[in-house]
Amino acid sequence: MSLLDTINKDNLPKHLAIIMDGNGRWAKQKGLLRAFGHEKGTKSVRITVETCAKLGIENLTLYAFSTENWNRPKLEVDTLMNLLISSLKKEFDTLQKNDIRLNCIGNIDLLPNKAKKELLTVISNTKDNKRMTLTLALSYGSREELLHAIKIISHKVKNNIISVNNIDESIINQHLYTHDLPDVDLVIRTSGEHRISNFLLWQIAYAEFYFTDVLWPDFNENDLYEAIISYQKRERRFGKTSEQIK
Repeated sequence: MSLLDTINKDNLPKHLAIIMDGNGRWAKQKGLLRAFGHEKGTKSVRITVETCAKLGIENLTLYAFSTENWNRPKLEVDTLMNLLISSLKKEFDTLQKNDIRLNCIGNIDLLPNKAKKELLTVISNTKDNKRMTLTLALSYGSREELLHAIKIISHKVKNNIISVNNIDESIINQHLYTHDLPDVDLVIRTSGEHRISNFLLWQIAYAEFYFTDVLWPDFNENDLYEAIISYQKRERRFGKTSEQIK
């Protein structure tokens, strides 16, 4: 029996988020420049996206480029931006074929114009796709997202659009980049690191975590299946007791 056969299709995470880590280390281990690791990592992205769509996962969010990543050497940042442009062009047909809607969260105004233009074009051209929403977290940082939401809400309070007494979780959710996405059910992080790295801090409040030593460029279908099987073995209580859940 294959790993795929052991997955319960009725108990899939509605929102899967992945911290794709290990491209640089993968390249270093092979005596290659970091750029080769990032390029190889795009193949794992394609495998993961297509596998999630095949399984029936409705929402997949990939941590592609953080606000902190702008501090990397200019050559590496430029390489990543060029890789983003080429990947968007190359994978457009794959998104259409699999009925996948592309979405983006983060401060994309910081992206180079060419990358931003290509991104917005693909988002627009896939907006009517229904099978799955693929969200790229680009120039994204959760603290920046929360600050952005607080500023907008504060402005609305000041102008009597929102009453302070009416501010609740729902109001905050409406002002986050992820306002049209459900909370995250499962977070996967590759490469053996055990950090959240400023990723979806609000949205992962009740998420399950799965850490693997596999470097992102080596991540494949079976690695994804193992993460989902692990998720399905867990009891998600959301503050309740086991008896209440049963």
